[in-house]
Amino acid sequence: MRKFFPGFSLLAAMVLMLAAKASLAEDHDLRVVVSIKPVHSLMASLMKGVRPPELLVGKGEIPYGWKPTAEQEAHIKDADIVIWAGPELEKSLAPVIEALPKDKPVLTLLDSLDLKILPSRWNDTDRDPYFWLDSRNALILIDVLTKLLMDRDYARAHLYKRNRDALFEKLAELDRRLEYGYRGLKGGVVLAYYDTQQYFEQAYALKLGGVLSPSPDVPVSAEKLLKERQKLQNGWYACLLTEAGMKMPALDLLVSGVDINHVELDSFGSTMEPGEGLYLDVMEHNTSLIKACVSKTAADLEAARKPEVTLAPVPNSGRIGGRFLLTDHKGNMVTEEDMKGKYQLIYFGYTYCPDVCPTSLSVMMTALKKFDPKAKRVQPYFITVDPQRDTQKVMADYVNYFGKTLIGLRGTEAMTQRIIKEFGVVVEKVVDDPAHPEKYLIDHTASLYLMAPDGRFITKFAHGITPGQLVKKLEEYMK
Repeated sequence: MRKFFPGFSLLAAMVLMLAAKASLAEDHDLRVVVSIKPVHSLMASLMKGVRPPELLVGKGEIPYGWKPTAEQEAHIKDADIVIWAGPELEKSLAPVIEALPKDKPVLTLLDSLDLKILPSRWNDTDRDPYFWLDSRNALILIDVLTKLLMDRDYARAHLYKRNRDALFEKLAELDRRLEYGYRGLKGGVVLAYYDTQQYFEQAYALKLGGVLSPSPDVPVSAEKLLKERQKLQNGWYACLLTEAGMKMPALDLLVSGVDINHVELDSFGSTMEPGEGLYLDVMEHNTSLIKACVSKTAADLEAARKPEVTLAPVPNSGRIGGRFLLTDHKGNMVTEEDMKGKYQLIYFGYTYCPDVCPTSLSVMMTALKKFDPKAKRVQPYFITVDPQRDTQKVMADYVNYFGKTLIGLRGTEAMTQRIIKEFGVVVEKVVDDPAHPEKYLIDHTASLYLMAPDGRFITKFAHGITPGQLVKKLEEYMK
């Protein structure tokens, strides 16, 4: 039997032991590593006032195509707690997690018995990883995370409890607004490019009528694409949902010539700053866009997008084109009115593009030399989607390589965002080397837009068309 000093009770001994442990704990801030931004946001709120959690998949990134760096792998090994969704979402993280010691505290959220985890609609053995898009899951999750923090860092249990209560109040208020504000919406059926909204669909009565693919890892089949395109043309859907950061190579073929409202959700918060408020921002952002899109109310849709320009709102009912104010490569101001009077052949790209842009511009200018050598009927334009690097001088030097008739146009960052929305251009910034973020590439829609002399949209020509084919198409449309 363990003996104590005279007059020293067992209770007193336990108090001293706990105090000693607490003192040790206070000298060591928990090192918490979290994979994705929505969960990181919740954890950042719970850890307010102590060492903030580290985020793996950062701004401008999504788990698909992402791989942890060597430095991140080292941080994972040194962390006190590692939190990730699971192998269905962060495939490249799975082997790193598997290699950790068995006693390493790792929370795989898709394994949680507390959360509502839905099965994948595509594979019986997989789980749907987008659990955070049901705000009730978020309410449950903060309690799971709080208990984890308190168990590992009992000296700061009071702080985690206080942060939990403050966060719970915000999430509960959000959940009430979603429940009562969204269920009563009399909208239309929605088509989703990727299957990210099953939780939102079940929680808030979203009418999801079709999905093209489970994720960017699975190409859209030709049969599926043609079937859903036919439904779009026949008016089956009120809205098309896509996701920020997810490549959609079949999007042009899906929506070309189709009148459909289209919004880009951001379920990972990839375009947003990470931190405490991100989860609420993601839910507010997605909900407002979906609600406006299914209502088929152009004014609501534009208001939800919160444009940064002062021009009149742009109706986004599937029409291509709109109002804008740009600068050409000679420094002259150009509006949509200035471009009228001739047919316009417009290409969106950027001067640092390694292959697609030069090829497309070469095809366009070669075809026009055969069809309209003096540009009396057709005026070619090159509009940059990268105004940060494509200055007036850079644009002037670049367009001269392709011919004297080509006009280069650039706008402010806000105006660039406006015009790519007006034309339905999909743009995604890609940073291959995190050590040199300035050397980014941009994935973008590579179609050619043909506009009428009065500014109306006529058609788009898909990337890959030859100069000869383009000449024939122009002849058909401009008889």
